[in-house]
Amino acid sequence: MNVAELRVTVFSDYICPFCYVGYHRLMRLRDSYDLKINWRFIEIHPETSPEGEPVTSLDYPSQHWNQLMQNLEAVAREEDIPIAEHTFTTNSRDALLLAEVAKESGRDKFYDLHEKLFTAFFVDGRNIGDRNILRELATSSGIHRDAVESAWQEEKYQHRIMSNYHTARQLDIQAVPSYVFGERKLTGVVSEDVMRSAASELLNQRTA
Repeated sequence: MNVAELRVTVFSDYICPFCYVGYHRLMRLRDSYDLKINWRFIEIHPETSPEGEPVTSLDYPSQHWNQLMQNLEAVAREEDIPIAEHTFTTNSRDALLLAEVAKESGRDKFYDLHEKLFTAFFVDGRNIGDRNILRELATSSGIHRDAVESAWQEEKYQHRIMSNYHTARQLDIQAVPSYVFGERKLTGVVSEDVMRSAASELLNQRTA
């Protein structure tokens, strides 16, 4: 049975907890569509040290942060998505650059690394700002070590991250995760039902 191709653009960062949840929700659409995702990575906290910092360094008002974490825990339980207590953050730039390299290594290797980056940070509490940890994860995903090092040496990958940022601004996207289904943009904690509605709307527009 043929399934319709669904193209979605996602603006995301590996240190964003709701990007992690949203990734799992979006991938469930594969049961109905031939899902083609254009991952556009954006660094949301460039000021953060790659050595890692407590989340209090993000300077969120404590009440707001506590509410965010309560919402995150509730969503993770509802979706049966594993997640540890979110107590520290890190600089994600090297991880984002590595993901850009992984795209060139093929779909399977990219998605293997993609999931490992999220899991390392949000489940295992590992610092994905540390290049040694990134090297380990990339190698375990079958990405050649020369390709891994090129992520941090070749300017073209830096340019891709900047291009993602500028594209987001052109689309008036100011937060991650954001999902673009044709002309429809969804941002934040988006339910699977809303994603499916956007997908159906997009495909109906194509056949109208």
